[in-house]
Amino acid sequence: MRNFLAFIALVFSFFAQAQSEQLAQNYFDRGEFEKAQISYEELLKTQPNNYIFFQKTIECDQQLLQYDKAEKAIQERFEKYNLSSLLIELGYNYQLQKNTDKANKYYNQALDKIRKNANEVYNIAGNFERKALIDFALQAYQIALDLEPKFNFNFQMALLYGQKGNTDMMIDKFLTESYNNPQTLMMIQNQLSRFMVDDANQTFIDSLRKAILIKIQKTQDVFWNAYLSWLFVQQKEYSKAFVQEKAIYKRNPESFSNIVNLGQLAIEENDEESAKEILGFVLENTKDLDLQIQSNTYLTELKIKNAQEKDYPAINTELDNLIKQFGVSPYTLDLLKLKAHFVTFNLKNAVEGKTILKNVLEMPLKANESAEIKMELADILLFEEKFNQALLYYSQIENDSNNNPIGQEASLKIAKTSYYKTDFVWAEHQLKVLKSASTQLIANDALDLFLLLNDTKAEDSLQVALKKFAKADFLLFQDKKQDALTAFQAILKEHKTEGAIQPVTLLRIGKIYEKLNDFTQALSNYKQIIDNYKEAIYVDEAEYFSAEIYNKLNNPELAKPLYEEIIMHHEDSIYFVEAQKKYRKLRGDKEI
Repeated sequence: MRNFLAFIALVFSFFAQAQSEQLAQNYFDRGEFEKAQISYEELLKTQPNNYIFFQKTIECDQQLLQYDKAEKAIQERFEKYNLSSLLIELGYNYQLQKNTDKANKYYNQALDKIRKNANEVYNIAGNFERKALIDFALQAYQIALDLEPKFNFNFQMALLYGQKGNTDMMIDKFLTESYNNPQTLMMIQNQLSRFMVDDANQTFIDSLRKAILIKIQKTQDVFWNAYLSWLFVQQKEYSKAFVQEKAIYKRNPESFSNIVNLGQLAIEENDEESAKEILGFVLENTKDLDLQIQSNTYLTELKIKNAQEKDYPAINTELDNLIKQFGVSPYTLDLLKLKAHFVTFNLKNAVEGKTILKNVLEMPLKANESAEIKMELADILLFEEKFNQALLYYSQIENDSNNNPIGQEASLKIAKTSYYKTDFVWAEHQLKVLKSASTQLIANDALDLFLLLNDTKAEDSLQVALKKFAKADFLLFQDKKQDALTAFQAILKEHKTEGAIQPVTLLRIGKIYEKLNDFTQALSNYKQIIDNYKEAIYVDEAEYFSAEIYNKLNNPELAKPLYEEIIMHHEDSIYFVEAQKKYRKLRGDKEI
């Protein structure tokens, strides 16, 4: 019993301590420094060796301009513990009083500690960094490196140079570190990517490219070709990335998978010319069946995307020949899925599409493969307007997915199916969750549909126009372009006074005309959005799509001001970064 009571007392003591600490932190966060000071002083009495409580007490003193009190406390602790970090605390206390000479005196004393014992760098440099004393932190690392060349502070120093704005030194340190320790490559490339976001950092991109090119010229190591390829991919310059991947291939003929992945990226970003060149190269140079199947599948997808109805019989024959050539097996899964989709959505033969997929599901498949086939099967059931059966498959994938990307895709399709059925309440419920999906494309699609439902709801309480719009969208899903076009045009005529539905309807019509290669009509509809619905959330899309058409028509002088409009007035647009890159290219910015 005595032990039990002691344990209970200990628990209560610990709980009370945690509460006191939380209270002190809350005072500090709210800027109530007098209360925080009292609380931390009390905590420090109970735990005199707790450095966090000590530091917080000093920070409260400094916030209250009680510099003499802070100095006395730091000096007393230094005499007791002789910690090098306390020299930095003393210096910083003087710096807050704008006494630079005395501050530097103590900072230099801390650096001298490293000269006597290089291992002190870990404590001292870290404390300089926490105080944002970047130059002193860099000095600390450099002194330690001079004494012990085996130390490695490339990553830390690169980050510090980046904070100083010395991007050339940052690049040098990051490149050196990634070459010496390839396991840090992804982490370093993530850091570098942060500097590539906006137009102001084009100089940084040029510097990085130049630095990598110098490495290639000096060493001839394919590591740097791969690095340059990565940089071009970040800039979505796939043809340039391909040049580097070919250079790697010549030195290492086994390195084809990266080239296939590059071709797929080019397709996803609508760089079709680069994709054809890349995948054509793969087919000419590999005997690997998997890579041949992948490349042929991607190239056929491209043909389908750009095909007119008169091209369908030839594509169908080509698909049959490819399946005959490579066989029916789990290895040709993507090819079989493509065939099922094509015969359903293009040839309008859902029965054949389902038969192909049901036969595939009889094969020994991995869980993710089975999910992909079920997703396609659900799409076909939705095509047939068998909404409940489609929902069963989507829900099964969602439940089995543990919130991974394919599960989130299934969730989005459940929401869209509800939307097509005009069950807007349930669709909106699903979309609220998906707006924060980890996959950006899914999050964007969810947000677009969520905004559509919300924007039209206030204006049209009976949702008459929205129901028509959902049915027209479903015709688009079924790839019935002409029927969808007629339905959307009817909405424009019948709901002229409903401002929320008009711009998005014009946007849909414009996209359909684009798919039909009627660019004049597409531009006309986009222009109506730009001219008449300047406050609508679809203006940036209308501007971007128009610019893309002018680019395709080799009319850069009309494309350029549209890209510029996005850059100047739509910084939150998902097309902002792409508009920047394309505007710079049309402007004729010099490339290194």
